[in-house]
Amino acid sequence: MKKNIASLSVVLPAHNEEEAIAHTVHEVIDTLTAWLQDFEVIVVDDGSRDCTGAILDTIAGAQPGLRVIHHAVNQGYGAALVSGFEAVTKDLAFFMDSDGQFDIHDLEQFFPLIGEYDAVLGFRVNRQDTHMRKVNAWGWKILVGMVFGVYVRDVDCAFKLYPGDFFREHKLETRGAMINTEILYKFTRAGYTYTQVGVRHLPRRGGKATGAKPAAILRAFRELIYYAMKWHREEKREERTKERLTRNKRPSVEPAGARKMGKQ
Repeated sequence: MKKNIASLSVVLPAHNEEEAIAHTVHEVIDTLTAWLQDFEVIVVDDGSRDCTGAILDTIAGAQPGLRVIHHAVNQGYGAALVSGFEAVTKDLAFFMDSDGQFDIHDLEQFFPLIGEYDAVLGFRVNRQDTHMRKVNAWGWKILVGMVFGVYVRDVDCAFKLYPGDFFREHKLETRGAMINTEILYKFTRAGYTYTQVGVRHLPRRGGKATGAKPAAILRAFRELIYYAMKWHREEKREERTKERLTRNKRPSVEPAGARKMGKQ
């Protein structure tokens, strides 16, 4: 048992992953069973059109630690994560893609860092994606750094460990590819700390990646523009409120002349 880890929620978003989902879920549950006494695995089936949902329901019937959330229609990667995060009940919340490109055993190296840091962020070593996806990811990382001040090695790496209370205390607003940027933006603004650790990235076991589809990219840019304007306005409002409170706390200084007149 991991001594410094009280309890853990694992969130796995899934969309049309019938070829990989059973292996991923069983591997996660078997690994966590050897590590922890108190954990839950939450899989969000985001409107899959294949047998993903049916496979998950079958596994859940035999695994009491597995909870399955079904979206009637595909809502997007961010929406799937949000549904999972809203359902977490444990002290720590970890999320990982369910397509088999990550190895749950890499999570073990994160645990000793909790306590020293509030969160541990994975970054993909030897990323197993096409050249175009890597170029797109690099451009997106630069863009969100410039716009939101979020500077991490792999902003969209789907292998991150956060405190569960963060998701219970902060409302997540984005529902597409902006979700990781939003989490890190709000996480750092709230004063939390993090460190970064390299994790293995493996070839997909099946299914198709959807993040590079034009519709997904367009949605990401729409969200970026909208929330950049919204959150920067909120920042300015917060700064004005802090300045006003600071001024109100300053002791008022009575003019010297007024003091003399009072003594007469």
